[in-house]
Amino acid sequence: MLAVVGLGNPGREYERTRHNVGFRVVDSLARDKKFEKRSIYLFVGSRIAGRKVVLAKPTTFMNRSGVAVRGLLADFGIETEAALVVSDDANLPVGRIRVRPGGSDGGQKGLASVIETLGTDRIARLRLGIGAPAGGGDLSEFVLEPFDDGEKPLVERMIEEAVLCVRAWATGGIERAMERFNRKGSASDGTAEPKEEDR
Repeated sequence: MLAVVGLGNPGREYERTRHNVGFRVVDSLARDKKFEKRSIYLFVGSRIAGRKVVLAKPTTFMNRSGVAVRGLLADFGIETEAALVVSDDANLPVGRIRVRPGGSDGGQKGLASVIETLGTDRIARLRLGIGAPAGGGDLSEFVLEPFDDGEKPLVERMIEEAVLCVRAWATGGIERAMERFNRKGSASDGTAEPKEEDR
């Protein structure tokens, strides 16, 4: 069994903020399935190319995401190597995605919590570009803002691309996902063309 965990903040006031694009990817993967509540996360069972997958969204706030991820993996008996965390990344321009097998948190507090709580940085993550505040503005405020109208089409395409990337990871592993999606082309310039088997 695999786990895909989108990071974000609970509550309707945060739904369309930059910080919550991870939730939106998981929602897109779940389609119309209803999430169930379990202590500190929401989850729904799904399948990707015949493989069982648990899709989840922590109900903790972002900086306590690790507690929810640890609980999810323990509850379902899923190894860290079989999990993918989906999060926003202010180091990437809006529309760009990157998938990695591990590494630093890149300043993302939810990912930092996951790494600290699990005691390892060897957890796969799919990073979604949300841009950075202009003129060195306050990042903590910026991530809680909605996307500008001009950015919204890029975000929608980025979410679609991220869904395809998750499918590639689930069917072929992290190397396949990296090969297909870590390239110059992206939703931000419309040049990324995932192969048909990932659709």
